[in-house]
Amino acid sequence: MRIKEAFEKRKKNGQKALITYIVSGDFGYETTKKNIMSMVNAGADIVEIGIPFSDPIAEGIVIQEASQHSLEGGTTLAGIFKMVKELRNETDTPFVMMMYLNTIYRFGTERFFDLCNECGIDGVIVPDMPFEEKDEIQGTATAHGVDNISLVTPASHDRIESIAKDAEGFLYCVSSIGVTGTRNEFSTDFDAFFDVIKKNAKIPCAVGFGISGPEQAKKMSQYCDGVIVGSAIVKIISEYGEDSPKKVYEFTKSLRDALDE
Repeated sequence: MRIKEAFEKRKKNGQKALITYIVSGDFGYETTKKNIMSMVNAGADIVEIGIPFSDPIAEGIVIQEASQHSLEGGTTLAGIFKMVKELRNETDTPFVMMMYLNTIYRFGTERFFDLCNECGIDGVIVPDMPFEEKDEIQGTATAHGVDNISLVTPASHDRIESIAKDAEGFLYCVSSIGVTGTRNEFSTDFDAFFDVIKKNAKIPCAVGFGISGPEQAKKMSQYCDGVIVGSAIVKIISEYGEDSPKKVYEFTKSLRDALDE
C-alpha cells in the first residue's frame, strides 16, 4: 500500500517518483541508516535496500565492491532487519529489499517474509528469479503483504506483455542489457520499449540501471512514472564512507530538483 501511495502522491502533483538504492551495511548499519534518512529527507519516495551477496550477478563493479566490503564488515540479513525496524521509528517511506533468491532460501522463505511484514518491508526485487519461477516465493510474499516486484528488460521481447500484466507494486524497467552501473549513453529504443509496457502494465513503471545524475534522471523520467538511481549513490558512499550522508543528501536533492523542474 505504501508503494502505491508514493506513486499516487507524485502523480497527483504532476511529478515523477524517485527511487534510490543503497548497499546495506556498507561502512556499518549506522552509516546505512543515516544515508537512508538523507535520501528520504532529500525527496526519495522509495528506498531499495540492497542485501549484500557474495556473487551479485546483476551488479557492476561499484555495487560488487560495496557488497564485498559490507560482507567483510559482518553484515547479516538478521542485522539488516533489525536496522529496518529501527528506521521505521523515523520514517514511513516505502522500503524494498533487492536481493538474490538464494539469500531468501538460506534464511528460510517463511521466516524471511514474516520478518518483512514485522519490520516494514513493502516489497522485494529478486533479479535472478525468472518471471516463470516467481511462484517459488509468490504465495508466501502475498500472504505476508509483500509485493514481489517484477523486472522487464529490452531483451524480454514477447514476454514483456505477460510480465507487465501480472506485475505488482511497480514494474522495474531495466534501461539496457547488462549489469548495473552508471552509463554515459543508452542504445535502447525507449519509445518502442515503453510503448509495449504502457499498453500492458496496470501499475506504475520505474526505469533503472545506469542513471548517473540529474540530467539523465530528468530525461528518462519522460518515459515512465519514476526513476531508479543506485550505483551513483553507492559510489558516493564508497568514496566518503562514514562522512557520506551529507553528500548523499546533496546528490539525492539534485535528482529530486531535476525531476521537479
